[in-house]
Amino acid sequence: MARIRLGMVGGGNDAFIGAVHRIASRIDDRYELVAGALSSTPEKARASGEALGLPRIYDDFKQMAIREARLKNGIDAVAIVTPNHVHYAAAREFLKRGIHVICDKPLTSTLADARKLVKAAESSDALFVLTHNYTGYPMVRQARAMVAAGEIGKVRVVQVEYPQDWLTVEQDFKQAEWRTDPARSGAGGSTGDIGTHAHNLARFVTGLEVESLAADLEAFVSGRQVDDNGHVMLRFEGGAKGMLWCSQVAPGNENALRIRVYGETGGLEWAQEDPNYLWHTPFGEPKRLITRNGAGAGDAAARMSRVPPGHPEGYLEGFANIYAEAADAIEARREGREPDSDVLYPTVMDGLRGVEFVDACVRSSARNAAWVKLER
Repeated sequence: MARIRLGMVGGGNDAFIGAVHRIASRIDDRYELVAGALSSTPEKARASGEALGLPRIYDDFKQMAIREARLKNGIDAVAIVTPNHVHYAAAREFLKRGIHVICDKPLTSTLADARKLVKAAESSDALFVLTHNYTGYPMVRQARAMVAAGEIGKVRVVQVEYPQDWLTVEQDFKQAEWRTDPARSGAGGSTGDIGTHAHNLARFVTGLEVESLAADLEAFVSGRQVDDNGHVMLRFEGGAKGMLWCSQVAPGNENALRIRVYGETGGLEWAQEDPNYLWHTPFGEPKRLITRNGAGAGDAAARMSRVPPGHPEGYLEGFANIYAEAADAIEARREGREPDSDVLYPTVMDGLRGVEFVDACVRSSARNAAWVKLER
């Protein structure tokens, strides 16, 4: 089958996440990167495009969307890997021209833009995929399948955390500059950047929505305009309770995303820095270690795995799994059929839920950690 023609907005020479998306799109050889508007300045956009050997290079995303939609062999999909405040405007231009969108998280920098983007996606014939890449890890899929199958009983408690340390002191480079600027990142700092990952992981594994929360956010670094640490108590639909901690000022933590889910009959534990293992503890019995592609792992994990058990597999492959599921859905759309029921990539609605979470955290913290409902 012909490869999907891919464009990219953002992700130039000095952008970390653009390279990750390009690698992920190539792992299964189902995409071909053919066009890009890779920077907010024409000079950098052209230099970045030439460095990648792109056939078509554009100065800005609107010009790119208009031109590619008119070409006989224009792009089928676009990856949007810009700072958060550009997501809505860029995605809208491609969606209204029927070009599928694969967008980095969080969905947008404001709740108003998130809602408008949902409407734009619903009005378009194109697909919208959000790259919450941790949902593509095999043992996360395993955990989700076990919860859904009732293997730990009704969920009671959800503990999720995502600490890092890279913003412990003031930093002077591009990633730190835009991620700590509320005009570009949004009102949430650590809550928007990594808290949305933790929130999404809790929703994905348990299948539950957060109904209300109480958040205590703090900017520990002097002069910082967005939070760099957040403690959030959660109330889920159905009565489950939880806590979420996100921090970018926790020395000794690099990318320590972790989730623990406890139900009436057992518990599950998974850590991103040790991603090929899932601990399952039936109540009153010894802990059981389930390994990726090992004994006890089911079909949900197997279809996300690429290499034999015991070999490291993680971050890039998780991203690639989201790209692969997006490719499955795009090909199904081409052929006029529904995608396979196992295709579980995050959608625009998952993105909206994440921005609702950030909005609620900011509102709650401004009211001295008062309980607030998420604005649906």
